[in-house]
Amino acid sequence: MTKVTREKFGDLPHGEGVVEKFLLKSDTIEVEIISLGCIITALKTKSRDGEFSDIVLGFDHLEGYIKKHPYFGAVIGRVANRIAKGKFVVEGKEYHLAINNGPNSLHGGIKGFDKAVWAPEVLSDGVRFFRVSPDGEEGYPGELKVWVTYTLNSGELTINYRAQSSKTTPVNLTNHAYFNLAGQGSPNIYDHKFTIEAESYLPVDETQIPTGEVASVQGTAFDLREPVELGSHLQKFQLGGFDHNFCLKQAKEPQFCARAYHPPSGRTIDVYTTQPGIQFYTGNFLDGSLKGKGDCVYPRHSGFCLETQNWPDAVNKPHFPNALLYPEEEYRHITCFKFFVS
Repeated sequence: MTKVTREKFGDLPHGEGVVEKFLLKSDTIEVEIISLGCIITALKTKSRDGEFSDIVLGFDHLEGYIKKHPYFGAVIGRVANRIAKGKFVVEGKEYHLAINNGPNSLHGGIKGFDKAVWAPEVLSDGVRFFRVSPDGEEGYPGELKVWVTYTLNSGELTINYRAQSSKTTPVNLTNHAYFNLAGQGSPNIYDHKFTIEAESYLPVDETQIPTGEVASVQGTAFDLREPVELGSHLQKFQLGGFDHNFCLKQAKEPQFCARAYHPPSGRTIDVYTTQPGIQFYTGNFLDGSLKGKGDCVYPRHSGFCLETQNWPDAVNKPHFPNALLYPEEEYRHITCFKFFVS
């Protein structure tokens, strides 16, 4: 049985409106989501000994989310991840996007879906958010209608993404929650164990754009098919962290793709998705400069993301999974996070 309540979270500056907060509560989990960016601002789960802790990074107040931050908890669009040199061609026309990440366009541009206020609708077991992305917004073609629905069923948080466009456009939606299963504000994630059910991954160039090669994980640092403890794994392979797309077996129904496990607390997340990829990111660019919830700071490697999505720069790589949504079609993807204690 899920209980859903709503309240005011804060006022946007310059009279731009009110941001609401929605609390989804089951017997084992509490999730808080706001109408700005469909951001997951809190997610509380129990440890092995029954202790409730908030396991996502973020801020106590709206002000933190209005200022520049690394997409904590937000829905990312119109296109998550990087597009090389901020340009692509659709139906013979070249489109140009804002360059906001080195020489590339990242996470939908200057004002992506994470910075928009969405229209909420309370459901019996969750909340559905809707917005219209106007034709030309951030340089993308077509008016895009988007629905993002969060539902909570016992220990399972499901995110359902739907979109329809008036013109052919790239679309790639994800959620950018940063987790720390020891509890947000814990100094690092080195004692977490990670598993990713992927036989290949995408090598990247120095600007984090895939080279185009689809490489086998066999015998590399990217072979996470068996659980690895992050800290010792990074040391063993002399890696500064992960920020890579792992290639998944795609299916109509959500398939298991990843697990994060924190042995000291027993907290575990299993991820299921219909998407062809998952970006595993270990908070390499967190630098301790942001003050988060409860005055915590978030240093490097103090959170991880498991972002289910299409492959980065797929719109410019014909051999990658299709990135385009056509006017007569519907974009539809589901990702489930199952929280439990091991």
